[in-house]
Formats: sequence, structure tokens, C-alpha cells
Amino acid sequence: MTEQPFTDDEYAFLRHARFGELPPAVRPDERMALTEIDPGRDRPEESEDPIRWNVQG
Repeated sequence: MTEQPFTDDEYAFLRHARFGELPPAVRPDERMALTEIDPGRDRPEESEDPIRWNVQG
């Protein structure tokens, strides 16, 4: 016998039990634009010597 999938109401209850109540939505007049001022640091800056970054174990 296969299990019946949850209904939308059951999923809503499980979300509420796991995460609790959502915070109130931010009103449009309370929003502000995000300005990135720091460049990403996901990779090293360009080096004059490419061998320097070629680390082998």
C-alpha cells in the first residue's frame, strides 16, 4: 500500500512547526537599494608570477 502525499494544509502545518511564524513583510517605503562597495574576494588577485599560485602537493 502506498502512502498518500501530504495535502497543502499538512505541508503548511509542517513548515510552521519547523520554521515558526514568518516575520512581517517589509513595506516598499522601508526598502533601500543595496550598493556593493567591496569587490568580491572569491579568487586571488592577478599575480605577476602565475607559478606562485600553482601549488602542488
